[in-house]
Amino acid sequence: MTTARIDARFAALKTEGRAAFVAYVMAGDPDAATAAKILAGLPGAGADLIELGFPFSDPMAEGPPIQRAAQRALAEGMTLQGTLDLVRGFRAGDQTTPVILMGYANPLASRGYEAFAGDAADAGVDGIIVVDLPPEEADPLADALDRVQLSLIRLATPTSDDARLSTIVRRTSGFVYYVSIAGVTGVKEADAAVVAPHVARVRLASGLPVAVGFGIRTPERAAAIARVADAAVVGSALVDEIAQAVEMNEDVTPRVLSKVNSLAKAVRSARVGQMTV
Repeated sequence: MTTARIDARFAALKTEGRAAFVAYVMAGDPDAATAAKILAGLPGAGADLIELGFPFSDPMAEGPPIQRAAQRALAEGMTLQGTLDLVRGFRAGDQTTPVILMGYANPLASRGYEAFAGDAADAGVDGIIVVDLPPEEADPLADALDRVQLSLIRLATPTSDDARLSTIVRRTSGFVYYVSIAGVTGVKEADAAVVAPHVARVRLASGLPVAVGFGIRTPERAAAIARVADAAVVGSALVDEIAQAVEMNEDVTPRVLSKVNSLAKAVRSARVGQMTV
């Protein structure tokens, strides 16, 4: 099952003939109060969907920027419950922007999948990406999410062949997250020409929008990806802005939202004068 907000947002963007800009931030980075301000400001700055990381002590898929963001958040006491509280606070002011949680299986298993799914739905979450939970082991979580109409969003990678892709897209809903590079986040750059045929293959296999993440740090790179995919996801570049603002004792929120705005503008204008995908 899919959450209505995700489907509605991608349907609206398809009508507009443009891709989505998806902003990733870490819950509790650099602290809960500032994270809440950033979260509240993301839609106005141009984020069409939000990915909200919940911190984990061993984020194996993340490069140094997001690893450090998780460490900052954990040091400030952020938890899975705290992440859900942030979403609940966000929903008090925004009922339309989809919010996708992104993280690792251990905190969910510790809470219990049924309890997590119910609490996430109550808080206003729309879907979840669990980086380290393979499809073969995900049915209990998928069952729990289905009961409350939350999306389980899976990752496809450059090494996902057709047989593996058919397994990946089973019980995936909302959209598919295509990892554009082999490796961790925030290290290499995505190449739109290389990504384009993979996006088409994933879209055909799933019948769902395809969001591309990993390796997108600049407006130019985001625009290039937006021409070939249904969404461009940026994370490491945003958490780097947080880290730099903290280091320089600057006001974090406006700096991050300014970066979001520049990336979102690039994505929104990427297909001007072109046929839509």
